[in-house]
Amino acid sequence: MGNKFNWHRAALWSVLLLFALVFLLPMYVMLTTSLKDMNEVREGNLLSLPMAPSFASWAKAWSSACTGIDCGGLKPFFFNSVLMVVPAVLVSSTLGAINGYVLSKWRFRGSEFMFAMMLFGMFMPLQVVLLPMSQVLGWFGIASSIWGLVAVHIIAGLPSTTLFFRNYYVGLPDELIKAAMLDGAGFWRIFWRIVLPLSTPIVVVTLIWQFTNIWNDFLFGVVFSGGASKPITVGLNNLANTSSAVKEYNVDMAAAMIAALPTLFVYIVAGKYFVRGLTAGAVKG
Repeated sequence: MGNKFNWHRAALWSVLLLFALVFLLPMYVMLTTSLKDMNEVREGNLLSLPMAPSFASWAKAWSSACTGIDCGGLKPFFFNSVLMVVPAVLVSSTLGAINGYVLSKWRFRGSEFMFAMMLFGMFMPLQVVLLPMSQVLGWFGIASSIWGLVAVHIIAGLPSTTLFFRNYYVGLPDELIKAAMLDGAGFWRIFWRIVLPLSTPIVVVTLIWQFTNIWNDFLFGVVFSGGASKPITVGLNNLANTSSAVKEYNVDMAAAMIAALPTLFVYIVAGKYFVRGLTAGAVKG
């Protein structure tokens, strides 16, 4: 019986490793190609390791990978994304926490209907909001700006952040809230002193979720940004589609790796907390 179990375990691990290799193969090709020069890319094997690894293509992708109106390397696009992602993630997560707190512990007449309407935003095609959102941004004078992108991502992220926090807070004992109210604590004091300190798992989940979605977004970035406010996904697209006499695939791969590094770093550093937060009830109910 023990040998049979071991064979099953070995077969399971073999299948999982095969899937992992297939999944990671494109990243391997990207990384190795980005470290080669163009002669080696043209004459060598796609899966071969670089003979003389070099970060020259990374430097070119970062600072001077292309020429044109919207080009000049990924550096300005990268910092545009940083300026956009940080406030959008923090504000949308904060508002989602407050919404979830209200909809789970301070229910009022119509709160369930309001929650259902907010969830509708998660399943609505994003394309249907492009035109009305452009008009609204124009009315407020923030069209084609980084702050316009921040506002768009805050609004678009509210349904998911509210869902995460609301479903997590439903699992918190109501007795905690009632006991605090008997002691004279009000709405905000209960939130900051009791509810928020117990929210670490779901806060991590929400921050990672929002960071990944906003950093990797292309649709809003290409529609709502201007010449000086384009995020890195748009910059990567411009770089990859730049016409030149010789296509520099090593530079394109280096640029793709640069664009992916922040999300890779976040998941490597905080991935285990993300999984713990999910199992703690982030998507439960």
